[in-house]
Amino acid sequence: MTAKKVLDNEYYRKLHELQAVDFVLVELQLYLDTHPNDINALRQFNHYAQVRKGLMKEFEAAYGPLQQFGNSFSGYPWQWNDSPWPWQV
Repeated sequence: MTAKKVLDNEYYRKLHELQAVDFVLVELQLYLDTHPNDINALRQFNHYAQVRKGLMKEFEAAYGPLQQFGNSFSGYPWQWNDSPWPWQV
């Protein structure tokens, strides 16, 4: 494992923004499970899915991968052993 990185305020701001969008997506998903024909909710879900995709791309470009199983690419050298991981901050 590599030495602990010093993280700037932008790291925490971007991570918080991602977490907020994730919360919205989970809530919309739960709502859509019981209201599958609500076109407005579906539009909101798709909008925030696109927002999340952009936020994740920006975050990973600056701070490294967030998801495994092929959902996030790694730079060279392998970045998965770099800390802290998002759940450690």
